[in-house]
Amino acid sequence: MNQLLQQFDRVLLKNPLSEWLIALGVAIAIVLVVALARRIVVGLLRRLAARTKTHLDDAPARVVQATSLWLAAVVAICVGSQYLTLPRTVTLGFEKALTIALFLQVGLWVWALIEFWLNRSRERALAQNPGAATGLTAITFIARLLLWAVVLLMTLDNLGVNITTMIAGLGVGGVAVALAVQSILGDLFASLSIVIDKPFVIGDFVIVEDYMGTIEHVGLKTTRIRSLGGEQIVFSNGDLLKTRLRNFKRMRERRALFKFGVLYQTPIEKVEKIPHLVRAIVEARQKVRFDRAHFKGFGDSSLDFEVVYWMLDPDYNLYMDVQQTINLEMLRVFEREGVGFAYPTQTLFIEGPVKVDQEQRTQETEGDGAPEEGPRARGHRSGPHRRS
Repeated sequence: MNQLLQQFDRVLLKNPLSEWLIALGVAIAIVLVVALARRIVVGLLRRLAARTKTHLDDAPARVVQATSLWLAAVVAICVGSQYLTLPRTVTLGFEKALTIALFLQVGLWVWALIEFWLNRSRERALAQNPGAATGLTAITFIARLLLWAVVLLMTLDNLGVNITTMIAGLGVGGVAVALAVQSILGDLFASLSIVIDKPFVIGDFVIVEDYMGTIEHVGLKTTRIRSLGGEQIVFSNGDLLKTRLRNFKRMRERRALFKFGVLYQTPIEKVEKIPHLVRAIVEARQKVRFDRAHFKGFGDSSLDFEVVYWMLDPDYNLYMDVQQTINLEMLRVFEREGVGFAYPTQTLFIEGPVKVDQEQRTQETEGDGAPEEGPRARGHRSGPHRRS
């Protein structure tokens, strides 16, 4: 027993063996306590989160679970070293290791929160827009880069490194890189804007300037649209956000306007009756809200009418089916009422018969090489004439 106690009194690197064992025991105890506490707290938080419908209470469990046992071991060793008498350089080394470990652990906790938010956003976005994964991947990369850049700079600053010159250098280098790849960065941030603001999603039918089609893919630099003709149209994300874009997928109701004209010879009583006939035809259709029908004005060859109604379902095929039914019913009703649709016509009015002298008629007959035919050849021709 005495020999064993003497072994504890042996000096190792200017410290008794007993103090080394105490320092080791403290370090192991800290690691075990951290591991056990992490397991208990995570289990408790998960059980509490399972009782609620919201997902926000899952975040604390993710943060606690992000506690690293390796970093806890570094902290435990630094704490245990306080029981030892060590050279100044070694003590400074432990202090720096403790600083690095603490900042890394804080970075892991913050990243756990950011990653939790990004995953929740990804789940909601992918449910509506499968193409949002590309943009969210870019957001994740940028967030991770910014976070660990801040952690690195703060760690260096606490270690006594002058980071002012480094930040200035990074600023100048960042400006140079940004100028070199500004078009790419512009499209990248435009992609993030599309993902966050959601002016359109995969599957939306849009019209961009003279192009129209369905959104097929939203990438980091380009957005691809499948046109009605079948070809794929590629737009730069930056250019796409600078133009006026019409998104027909977001349409809740479709406004329909059509015009028609009837003959000028239509009696006024029937002209007055036409708006009521058209209204009855339109209101008889399903998923339609009638707006107005008016005798708009006098055209070159018709009495012009204008009709407006709303489709309660924005589907274009359904709209065309309803419009076709309205047109066919109008043909039936107007035919029954004796109302004729107008078409471009010109009427020539002649004031009176035009006399043609015998000599001119003979020359025309000889020029045609046809013999005169009885009384019909001696008749007078009528047509437009010019007064003298």
